[in-house]
Amino acid sequence: MAKKIQTNQKHLTQDDRVTIEKCLDAKTTLCHIAQELGKDPTTIAKEIKKHRTFQQHNTFNDKPNRCALAPSCHRKNLCEIFAPICKKECKYCPRCHKHCPDFIPYDYHCKLTDKAPYVCNGCQKKAQCRLDKYFYRATKAQKEYKTILSESRTGINLSEEELTLLDETISPLVLQGQSVYMILQNHPEITLCEKTIYNYIDSGVLSVGNLELPKKVKYKVRKSHETTINDSGIFVGRTYKDFLAFIKENHDIRITEMDTVLGCEGSKKLLLTLHFGETNFMMAYLLDSKEARGIEAVFDSINSALGTPLFYKSMPVILTDRGGEFRHPDTLECSVDNLIRTSVFYCDPMSSWQKPHCEKNHEYIRKICPQGKTSFDRLTQEDVNLMMSHINSSCRESLGGLSPFALAKLMLPKELLSFFNLTEIPPDDIILTPKLLKGKIEV
Repeated sequence: MAKKIQTNQKHLTQDDRVTIEKCLDAKTTLCHIAQELGKDPTTIAKEIKKHRTFQQHNTFNDKPNRCALAPSCHRKNLCEIFAPICKKECKYCPRCHKHCPDFIPYDYHCKLTDKAPYVCNGCQKKAQCRLDKYFYRATKAQKEYKTILSESRTGINLSEEELTLLDETISPLVLQGQSVYMILQNHPEITLCEKTIYNYIDSGVLSVGNLELPKKVKYKVRKSHETTINDSGIFVGRTYKDFLAFIKENHDIRITEMDTVLGCEGSKKLLLTLHFGETNFMMAYLLDSKEARGIEAVFDSINSALGTPLFYKSMPVILTDRGGEFRHPDTLECSVDNLIRTSVFYCDPMSSWQKPHCEKNHEYIRKICPQGKTSFDRLTQEDVNLMMSHINSSCRESLGGLSPFALAKLMLPKELLSFFNLTEIPPDDIILTPKLLKGKIEV
């Protein structure tokens, strides 16, 4: 088998893990999965067993202290407290395990998970099964892989003798004023790179410290922009280029653009907007602060009301910018039951034009809440719903004279619109000025 596989000996990527999850859901064998990815079947088996997620059995209406021998047990009066009054079998009593010498706790382990495919993804009985389950989820597997990879690369990859020899070579020369680059050029026997030496000095494992590096103590630490994502690893497989490739393969898929609208300086609250492209329909949620957990809570509330399948049908692809509030894509993509509910992609830096529909629709919000002058702190979600009802009820030339509300009722799931709790406003009653929220916004 190994001779037939043309593998590149590389680690599994997130796309590979998504393929594994989809194949497991389709009950594909490990051999076929391995052939599709160009890996050995044992590699796929190790990946699944290492990153599978345990899910405890459903304990609703489950009898406490359930005995494995209960189906064939007909004992009576084990406790001898109510004898001969009690005539029912002891297995129906919640205290039988305290008196029965043969009590064996019921084993909820499924023996099918001990052999390939080791998970319950494709099991047809998983909905009714009352045993413990294992599932393979690509998002969580990728997150665990990154954590293990990061931890494996921390620390010092040298023996005590090698570190001592390195210190004896580098420290005296640094004290003589030589730079690390100069030392490495004059000592080719040192195979470490310049960055690694600086890391060793910074961590304090060598005799010299940062104070012996004159230039380094002069440099100031670069300040990162608090409103942008600093972890570039988040964007792997989620860039705008990846988005275009995904849309090219799935040209009929529904696209949702996501963004935030800020109030004036000093305003703590802000709006999270979700724009459904083909209908021009937009929903807004009032957030207490510009933190990731607020957006995650909105996603979880929608998921809880609609269910994961309908959430995926409504928002299968989400395109957003690189704001710091969107720094947890794994949490947004994965529901509380570890099912994939959407795919998040990011625009390029300083390229808001890549999600033009959302940005264009914000103009309607700014008609009611002027930019730089409006504070959202006195608003409630009901006020935001009223504003979005008026905005979505206004007809658009780009929609052939129809309103986003009219198209949304035809194209979006009715359960989603019902959850949004918006009201269609008659044309002559639509207000798109600050007068709509008079007394609630500070202009």
